[in-house]
Amino acid sequence: MIGQRSATSTVNGAHFAFTDRWGGVSAVPYEELNLGGAVGDDPGAVRTNRELAAKSLGLEPARVVWMNQVHGAQVAVVDGPWGDRPVPEVDAVVTGRRGLALAVLTADCTPVLLADPVAGIVAAAHAGRPGMVAGVVPAAVRAMTELGAEPGRIVARTGPAVCGRCYEVPEAMRAEVAAVEPAAYSETSWGTPAVDVTAGVHAQLERLGVHDREQSPVCTIESADHFSYRRDRTTGRLAGYVWLD
Repeated sequence: MIGQRSATSTVNGAHFAFTDRWGGVSAVPYEELNLGGAVGDDPGAVRTNRELAAKSLGLEPARVVWMNQVHGAQVAVVDGPWGDRPVPEVDAVVTGRRGLALAVLTADCTPVLLADPVAGIVAAAHAGRPGMVAGVVPAAVRAMTELGAEPGRIVARTGPAVCGRCYEVPEAMRAEVAAVEPAAYSETSWGTPAVDVTAGVHAQLERLGVHDREQSPVCTIESADHFSYRRDRTTGRLAGYVWLD
């Protein structure tokens, strides 16, 4: 995998991968492996980076499904790449097509990868604070179960994201989030109100019956090897990929 801090894993034929920022061709301030196409980077560099990342995972770049992410809870069920069609405004994609990779872009939000290897169904979701509150992850799991997945068989992996000790928010915002998802209530390491989006996601998955879960230890704000919007503002995007053999 491109980048020394990238992470990949395989469970019963389900593959999960999260990139870091290294090994691509983008220039400052997007250096190096920016995979986001809507952050101001050179489009040619982004295309090259997506090709490099896909090929390093053994994937065909044209067979990776991306989203137009909008911090909502809409889900698209797909059976192939978008092709010439407009990429829809959704924050989760689900497929029952083996070998088709789904991708999610982040730079502090929580990337959520889900797979039921028995049913042959995978999903990728973009869970920022608004999306977590709106229920994008439960919506993705519901879409998976409608295709035949069972929550008890789903494997969940969450990738690098801002941690609850760094994601400072106003007190009123913390209260609003915690009213929906109490597990997201947090405090910064310096004692101010905070939100832990990843903790909220895992609490939601637990209630849904998804027990096989792992969380990346990486906080994007703290890691110079990962992009962070809250830290740098103008920056690149990481990607999480999920697919089945």
